[in-house]
Amino acid sequence: MTPSMEFDRKKLEEFLRIARAEDLEPHGDLTSRLLPETSYNATAHWEVVARRAGRFCGKAVLPVLLDTLAPETRLDWVQPDECHDVEPGEAVARLSGRVSQMLAAERLVLNFLQHLSGVATLTRRFVSAVAGTHAKIYDTRKTMPGLRDLQRYAVRCGGGHNHRSGLYDAVLIKDNHLAGIPIERLAHAVFEMLNKIETLPSQPAFVEVECDGLDQMAELLKVVGIDVVLLDNFSTDDLRSAVELRDSAGFRGKIELEASGEATLENVRRIAETGVERIAVGAITHSAPILDLGLDIKP
Repeated sequence: MTPSMEFDRKKLEEFLRIARAEDLEPHGDLTSRLLPETSYNATAHWEVVARRAGRFCGKAVLPVLLDTLAPETRLDWVQPDECHDVEPGEAVARLSGRVSQMLAAERLVLNFLQHLSGVATLTRRFVSAVAGTHAKIYDTRKTMPGLRDLQRYAVRCGGGHNHRSGLYDAVLIKDNHLAGIPIERLAHAVFEMLNKIETLPSQPAFVEVECDGLDQMAELLKVVGIDVVLLDNFSTDDLRSAVELRDSAGFRGKIELEASGEATLENVRRIAETGVERIAVGAITHSAPILDLGLDIKP
């Protein structure tokens, strides 16, 4: 399935203007100005080449990068797919344009493509690790300021799923919202909070409530209107028990369970096999290593 290519282009263009100013103001590319004028103004050809195996992400983004950073550059794709796996030495795209523009844009273009491809690559590894189970990999709000739209796009490119966009579009009642509430009042307190949803300026995409123990989960199952229960730092044994508790109460297919906390490539399969439907992995955005890509000039 081809992931959605939607992201806010205006936000990206604004971010690129900041990135360009950071790199070039106030005096421009001093080093490139040392080139002979004929070389500086010449037209040259480059290839975007993978130096490591992974998942390339950026077909929807690269045209925006070039329009903003090197507007006289022509782009020809070698690979037609929006998101695809690459091997070392594989060319992804070919560029033709003015040397002066490309030398100034090279680092910024690679920074974006390498980071997004790194997010997509790590996401893909998590998705592959849980293949054949009912669990899906979800991102979190642990994103870089200004880059959330793009990082979420890269997660989709890796086969993952997006959680809420921000605080504004869904309800997630976490432990800090419920601090100090005794277990015997938990269901009532959550019920009272959910009763206020109709007063919100917009209706949430979903309602999720966090719990940190099976006793709390049992109380939450008494509350009408919860779409997802977040199981925070549960052991795999407790995750299985939570699934059994939910199923025995008749809420399978009505309430999804989301495992959160310390999911790694080494343990994510075991988490998925407990029967939870969702696994939140902050690492796919906040700790993804780049995918090494080169922008190699061609004769």
